[in-house]
Amino acid sequence: MSQAKKFASQADMEEKKVTFSQISEHAWAYTAEGDPNTGIVIGDDCVLVADTQATPAMAADVVRRIREVTDKPIKYVVLTHYHAVRVLGAAGYDAEHILASQDTRDLIVERGEQDKASEIGRFPRLFQNVETVPPGLTWPTMTFTGKMTLWLGKLEVQLLQLGRGHTKGDTVVWLPQERALLSGDLVEFGATPYAGDAYFKDWPQTLDNVAALKPAALVPGRGAALTTPEAVAEGLTGTRDFIADVYASVQEGVKAGRDLNAVYKDTYEKLKPKYSQWVIFDHCMPFDVSRAYDEASGHVDPRVWTAERDVEMWKALEG
Repeated sequence: MSQAKKFASQADMEEKKVTFSQISEHAWAYTAEGDPNTGIVIGDDCVLVADTQATPAMAADVVRRIREVTDKPIKYVVLTHYHAVRVLGAAGYDAEHILASQDTRDLIVERGEQDKASEIGRFPRLFQNVETVPPGLTWPTMTFTGKMTLWLGKLEVQLLQLGRGHTKGDTVVWLPQERALLSGDLVEFGATPYAGDAYFKDWPQTLDNVAALKPAALVPGRGAALTTPEAVAEGLTGTRDFIADVYASVQEGVKAGRDLNAVYKDTYEKLKPKYSQWVIFDHCMPFDVSRAYDEASGHVDPRVWTAERDVEMWKALEG
């Protein structure tokens, strides 16, 4: 393992090619070669955007793509979870409502400021226009628990909490009429799941709950849009396998009484052959193993990441 890895994604400064593609009659995917995705629903009378990009300057490109296909107002912004890289662009849409689960709002209250500072340090390329982010945090104007149904004209859009996984507040956007799903970071494709705030024991069952909807198309949190049931299944399986593999390795180390550093090195080497070609593998692994080690050691809820804790952990595990 290299001893000279740059912290998190600080070495990743190469601009990505954006793709804006239609995945069902009303759903679209804004993807960028493994960068955070945005999902769009164009209803009969308005537009819904799920996951906003990291800054309003980046959100402006999403709006530009939307305007190439519709002039309907952007009425709803959905926060699938609380991470800054997903929500700080919300001001760029001038939406009437910002929607999130109550659990997500609770996490913003509890750790939003720390997460904002943490993620800006981790992703310098994604926050290059950080001056366009308004002061403070992104706050939902409406929250729900379990399920909320929206009607975009005659188009039914369901916001669903299917279980804890990437965070405790994860929300998916589901179009039952055309079986299209915007998953947020519950599902990734060709990209390493970030699990620093995750619930490892719950995540596989939550993915089974996603699969039970039988999506025909899916916009993952990162990676290419999945436009067939077979591709959706591949995305679900890959995400589930990664989470299970990390947790199994970490559990084994914890049961053997090994410290975090030893468990990290062992888990990294075990997973490297299968997953190292995935986007942000080196970025995610220290955070993922740290959280898995805590959970396997009896810490049910994730600890708060701060910019300072990020750097301390990185130095401890990556030298």
